[in-house]
Amino acid sequence: MASRNIWRVRRNFLFDLRGWVPQYSAEVFLKSISFRPFSVECNSKDGENGDLLNNLLTMGVDVDMARRRQPGVFNRAVTNEQELKMFLLSKGASDKVIGSIISRYPRAITRTPESLSKRWDLWREIMASDLEIVNILERSPESFFRSNNNLNLENNIKFLCSVGLTHKCLCRLLTSAPRTFSNSLNLNKQMVEFLQETGISLGHNNPTDFVRKIISKNPSILIQSTKRVKTNIEFLQSTFNLDKEDLLLLICGPGARILDLSNDCTKRNYTNIKKRLLSLGCTEEEVQKFVLSYLNMIFLSEKKFNDKIDCLLEEKISTSQILENPRVLDSSIHTLKTRIRELAHAGYDVSTSSIALLSWSQRRYEAKLKRLSG
Repeated sequence: MASRNIWRVRRNFLFDLRGWVPQYSAEVFLKSISFRPFSVECNSKDGENGDLLNNLLTMGVDVDMARRRQPGVFNRAVTNEQELKMFLLSKGASDKVIGSIISRYPRAITRTPESLSKRWDLWREIMASDLEIVNILERSPESFFRSNNNLNLENNIKFLCSVGLTHKCLCRLLTSAPRTFSNSLNLNKQMVEFLQETGISLGHNNPTDFVRKIISKNPSILIQSTKRVKTNIEFLQSTFNLDKEDLLLLICGPGARILDLSNDCTKRNYTNIKKRLLSLGCTEEEVQKFVLSYLNMIFLSEKKFNDKIDCLLEEKISTSQILENPRVLDSSIHTLKTRIRELAHAGYDVSTSSIALLSWSQRRYEAKLKRLSG
């Protein structure tokens, strides 16, 4: 009975460490047992800081994941995990989010409170609230903690503002491509200068406006190499036989999104699209027109593209219908099959009618289905 009571007290003390309300105080616990106070323990490896490991465990950190990602952190004699926790709690992060952040990017615990505060203030110049920053950190902790160079961050913000990027565009960059601000200032300058030169070479009369258009349509472009972007521009020009004016319109519009795609991926996916459509009796001119009408299909892998084409053909949808409605390839196979079945039940034959509604938004599609069924 006595040993059972001791275990109950010990268990409740562990709950206290996790943030729950204990039934017994630490003082009662110490008086109730003869051994040292209970602590969460982890088997440390040679050279690792045992106290640090125990601290991280009580914070809900996945130590095994953290070890795999950045093992060197655990050999440090001095870290700031408690200060980091208090800082993030003050900004609205939950214990669970903090544990997840450290698990995925343990180097975060090496940042000093002063550095964190300065960096946070710089981010707040762009973001509307602390919670927005917390949400970014939850998705991508590396974006905030990867660099400790706050001067570089400040200079990047000033530079990107100087090339005409609006507050809205900067906010989008920080949300969708935060590594942009961890780039060295020189890297960002190189890409901006490359884009300006490209705009001029294609006849754009306002290179700064050209840069704004490209970045606003493709925020990830600043974290890619100029070589990759240049190769993709050359691919678009040579593949579709575009003159400067048409190429300029394309990369300022729908073509902007594929400029940072892997060059091998771009060529491989286009080659597959061309091969498959030619096998269905299309001409090369039809293939080019089809892809240019909706360049997003270049993001589809060989398997996804072929599976979607097969799905549509199995439902007696003709190749010409697909060529006229390339956006249907945006829908998942599950969505395509479900909608085709529902439409057939409502008396709508996709083999003889427009298939555009297969790619409509769910709300618009449901409204159409209701009218058909009414």
